[in-house]
Amino acid sequence: MNNTNFHIKLQALANGANYVVYNKKRYLLIKETLLNGKLLKLYAEELGGNDVVSGNYYPTIKSGTLKPCEMSDAKVIDFVLRAEYFNK
Repeated sequence: MNNTNFHIKLQALANGANYVVYNKKRYLLIKETLLNGKLLKLYAEELGGNDVVSGNYYPTIKSGTLKPCEMSDAKVIDFVLRAEYFNK
């Protein structure tokens, strides 16, 4: 996965809390880079709704391993690829 648009966009997301739009809905996205870049944690909550996107990405395991939290890989990948920053 390391040579994919998902990996590139996930790496480019700013660490910390950011507001994004996904599927015309606003989310608060929190990204953490841990263990000297060996773990990227992603957690997003829909503002005013109940959707959540969450997963851990390990770029150094098997050329990139995604471990979503109680959802499909496809949902996390789609969120990362399509989420756009916005100002609150």
